[in-house]
Amino acid sequence: MASHLVVRACPPFRVPGQHTAPPAAELERDALRFLDPPELERARAMMPVPRQDFLAARVAQRRFAAELLGVRAQDLTVRYSCPRCGSGPGVTHGRPGYELDGAPAPLLLSLSRAAGWTLLAAVAEPGPGQRLGVDAEDPRRLDFDGFDAVALTPAEHRSLAPLQGSALLSERARLWARKEAFLKMTGEGLGRPPETLDVLDRADVRDLASAESGLPDGLAAAVALG
Repeated sequence: MASHLVVRACPPFRVPGQHTAPPAAELERDALRFLDPPELERARAMMPVPRQDFLAARVAQRRFAAELLGVRAQDLTVRYSCPRCGSGPGVTHGRPGYELDGAPAPLLLSLSRAAGWTLLAAVAEPGPGQRLGVDAEDPRRLDFDGFDAVALTPAEHRSLAPLQGSALLSERARLWARKEAFLKMTGEGLGRPPETLDVLDRADVRDLASAESGLPDGLAAAVALG
């Protein structure tokens, strides 16, 4: 099978005025059925709303991975890796991944959440050394003084100078999504100061339009693949 990128958006677990999401009890049953003990232990420490969002995202990610691998979701064992904490059955943060039959599953994964939405990205049958990062951002979260100073390079500052209002927030979100996607891909995370990373013209990062990501038009998204 040739390596290829797959992107999928999952709507919020709770959407006001809508009843398409599974009831909380069904989500809990799915979590007990599909998730591993370390994931469930992490969820137990959370307040109810963050817990449900966390469980919904993890169940969606596992089903997504199982579908791409052609296996049952319960056949997978979670295997996250963190630059500081390493990897192993007890690590439930960092770069997502799974084991299948005791070996790493041939699948790169990345996950991001914004405005209740979960954005999933995967590369099936990745090539040697291939890496992946995806990010989604809500422009409304970036409407505060000081963002540009701590997040943008001088060139990025100049590119935003003519913008105001919603156009400014949208461009902030676009650049921040590109930075987050790149830093997830490299594994650096925010251990690297974001104001030192210029993402205006990086060839290994690209924007994801809503038609490709499945996210609403108001959210920004980007993917990094290298």
